[in-house]
Amino acid sequence: MAKKEEKSSLEFLESAEGLQQEISKVQTTVEKNKNVIYGVAGALLLAILGYFGYQYYTTSQDEEGQAKLFSTMYKFEADSNKVAAKEAAKIADEFGGNTGNVAHFVAGVANLKEGKFDSAIEHLKSFSSSDLLVQARAYALIGDAYSEKKAYSDAIDYYKKASEYKANKYFTPTYMMKLATAYEANKEPKEALAIYTEIVEKYADSQEAINAKKFKAMLEGAE
Repeated sequence: MAKKEEKSSLEFLESAEGLQQEISKVQTTVEKNKNVIYGVAGALLLAILGYFGYQYYTTSQDEEGQAKLFSTMYKFEADSNKVAAKEAAKIADEFGGNTGNVAHFVAGVANLKEGKFDSAIEHLKSFSSSDLLVQARAYALIGDAYSEKKAYSDAIDYYKKASEYKANKYFTPTYMMKLATAYEANKEPKEALAIYTEIVEKYADSQEAINAKKFKAMLEGAE
């Protein structure tokens, strides 16, 4: 993306400069012993929520709903996840349009951090966006929730969605690593090997390619 003196919130998130640092903050720790640990949100999701807060709060057709949502997002950023989850779910029920849509995203993330995986899945599935960054992230978070439930087949479906949605060199390798790890957890090593190979060949300059090479070699050695 071309550099400009003035950038929108989303353009800043998508810029090459500093983006890899944000990804590394939320990148999952992939362990070979099948303990699939999926980190939730971190700095990138807070940045996403900040973008939502600015965009929707300032362009809202429903000032009451947006004011409530903006307040809820502050609570989320302050790690009041339980309160944010409850309030965002209520807003999603009460308001439609952009307000309800973003409230579903906030409720989904907050519930995921609270360990309420079914609620997280329900809210995140109700969210939709044509945005490069946010929709793929929502798919990946649904995959995270299913992984925490050890429903790896369902997790695979959503990690695929995340990986295939407007593929790019910044985020796609992260989602592909999650996909490969879910395949391994689901006892599908050939499928995992294919994903690791694709990361190495297609995203050789990514940080994820380092682990992909290692796990690829281990799977090949086990054959």
